[in-house]
Amino acid sequence: MSIILVGVNHKTAPVEIRERLAFNDEACLDGLRRLVDGNVVREGLIVSTCNRVEILSATTTEQMETGAGRLAQFLDAAGELPSGYLNKHLYRHTNEEAVRHLFRVASSLDSMVVGEPQVLGQVRRAYSVAVEAGTAGRVLNRLVHHTFRVAKRVRNETGIAANAVSISYMAVELGKKIFDSLKGCTVLLIGAGEMAELSARHLINAGASQVLVVNRTEETARQMADEFGATTVPFDQLDKALSEADVVICSTGAPTYVLTEQHARRALERRRNRPTCFIDISVPRNIDPAVGNVPNVFLFDIDDLESVISSNIREREREAERAELIVQSEVMQFQQSLRLMDVGPTIGALREKLHEVARSEMARQRKRLGVLSTEQEAAIEALLMSTVNKISHPILNQLRRFYETTESDAGLPSKDIFDLEE
Repeated sequence: MSIILVGVNHKTAPVEIRERLAFNDEACLDGLRRLVDGNVVREGLIVSTCNRVEILSATTTEQMETGAGRLAQFLDAAGELPSGYLNKHLYRHTNEEAVRHLFRVASSLDSMVVGEPQVLGQVRRAYSVAVEAGTAGRVLNRLVHHTFRVAKRVRNETGIAANAVSISYMAVELGKKIFDSLKGCTVLLIGAGEMAELSARHLINAGASQVLVVNRTEETARQMADEFGATTVPFDQLDKALSEADVVICSTGAPTYVLTEQHARRALERRRNRPTCFIDISVPRNIDPAVGNVPNVFLFDIDDLESVISSNIREREREAERAELIVQSEVMQFQQSLRLMDVGPTIGALREKLHEVARSEMARQRKRLGVLSTEQEAAIEALLMSTVNKISHPILNQLRRFYETTESDAGLPSKDIFDLEE
């Protein structure tokens, strides 16, 4: 079996492209069930975050090129884009490189901010959706669980996660840069999901004097507000909340703009032109880019956050070098285990072939043995099978060791050598 990974991320595609490809859980379920056909695409998993959309697939070696094309076409269709439109933004990895890429993603080595903790949870979520869709088979099951092990090693054995920095953390840092300090500032959170919750934690640590929470589901907003000592505001009072906020952080799952230029102008008028900082960490974006045209309004989207890098990034990058060594070691181990998965059926088929030859010879010579009782026939067959097993055992062990110690698939014994059926 071969592994293919096709996708875009914050390095290869701007937010305008990524937001068109974003999948929620329901879209992932539906998309995976349409994509995985059991022939060209045998297994599938979609990782969709604010910074990346990637499809991981397992297929046969013969279908690898066709499979990669199928995944690219699927992304074009998902974004309602012309066929081939994404080619200049896509990256494609196969086999060892695909494994290495997934290990690096889950270990946050490929993140906008190295060491940010959210991505592993997002990979876990993507895997659970694939399991629910029934598109994670023996290859992806093994690969994803190995990926979790790699990410845990990187966390435990390096300082890459020290002084955690995340998208939500950077959003708060950006607000601090605009106002020098958040002490005495009122911050409005639009949305009450995971990113909003993380932002609330950072805001409290940064000394924000008041945190307001607006969410379409008021009960969800109230739960988060109770946890962090914030104040909930009904969604229909969004305009009033905007007029009170110095910093607005928007993080919802809405497919369209939640805040428009008109919202910003009304808020600014009520604030008597006191500046406001709008930070959109949603994908798709929830704040209309036209908001940035309003005087005394500072608007930043998720791509702008790249410029807000804390002083510990250099140290994280040094730790990342150690993490890369762990990843390389684990890639080699996984490739070895994958080869053993492939050799398992070959060894089983070879053992069965030897048993079949023995039974065939037994049937051919049976008449020479004369009349035998049922017990005698059973004893002879048991003796025959035992002899075959003892003779074949060192051969099969040697074959297994050969797979374990050979670094590439070139020259490995195939089923053809033993005249075995696929």
